Amino acid sequence: MILVSTAAAAVGTVAFALLFGVPRRFYLYCGAIGGAGWLLYCLLAGRLSSAAATFFAAVLVMLLSRFLAVREKCPVTVFIISGIIPLVPGAGIYWASYYLVTDQLLQAADAGFAAVKAVVAIVLGIICIFELPQGLFAIGSSKRRKEK
Repeated sequence: MILVSTAAAAVGTVAFALLFGVPRRFYLYCGAIGGAGWLLYCLLAGRLSSAAATFFAAVLVMLLSRFLAVREKCPVTVFIISGIIPLVPGAGIYWASYYLVTDQLLQAADAGFAAVKAVVAIVLGIICIFELPQGLFAIGSSKRRKEK
């Protein structure tokens, strides 16, 4: 079941990459990043809290995005925006709104707080990796010099 949901996350990530106008040559990378983030989330969700699993998955997505941005010589936003989509708590926001409209305030507060925790975990995961020096991500990239 995890493999099916990971594949669905990868396909959904590619669909969002298409929607956001990512160049065609990066679709496979975007799908792999989104799928890897979702896979890590699924593996950690049973062992950690949902917010902690989201944090570590966001860290993985950001690490992969930064490595590929340096390797492919493009902005990191090409990969991070579509790659983070599977982790966004859309269902939590929906349920919080639903419970609020149906006057189930306790459930609305629970669902809303869980969604806010997931969003904060995503932001912290991105910031933690974004603050690392660019040189760390140049490992393995070939910088060739023309010798005269």
